[in-house]
Amino acid sequence: MSEDGEKRLGRSDFRHFRAVPTRWEDSDAYGHVNNVVYYSYFDTAVTAHLCESGVLDYRNQPIYGIVVETQCRYMKELTFPEVVDVGIRVTRLGRSSASYEVAIFKAGEDSPAAVGRFTHVYVNRGDHRPVPIPDAVRAVLTPLVADV
Repeated sequence: MSEDGEKRLGRSDFRHFRAVPTRWEDSDAYGHVNNVVYYSYFDTAVTAHLCESGVLDYRNQPIYGIVVETQCRYMKELTFPEVVDVGIRVTRLGRSSASYEVAIFKAGEDSPAAVGRFTHVYVNRGDHRPVPIPDAVRAVLTPLVADV
C-alpha cells in the first residue's frame, strides 16, 4: 500500500497493453508531454482494442459507449520521443456501463507514469438513452475484468 492507503499498481495488474508513441506535438513549453495528452493515450488504447476486437464500428453502430467520467493521477513525466505501454483493465462491468482503469508505463518500467480511470455508458445512437452493453462487447470486456 502507498502512504495514502492505495495499492501501488504494476504491469502485472493489467490485462491488455497497447504501445503508443509520444509525438513532438504532445510536448508542452516545459519539455514534457502535456497532462491532457495522457487522456488521449488512454482513449487510443481502449478504442483501438474495441475496434481490433471487432465490436466497435463508431460510424455505424446503433449502440456505442460514451465517456461520462474521467480521472488521472500523474507520477512521472513522459517526453518525446519515447514509446509508452498503456495497460487496460476493467474494474466494473455493469448492465449498461463499463469502468476502466488504465496506466501508462515507460518502456522497461514496472511502476506507472500515470494511472487513469474512466467510465463508458452504452447508449442508443438515436436518443442517447442508456442500453444494456451488447453481448459481443461484454465478451471482449470480460477477460479484462480485474479483482480490485
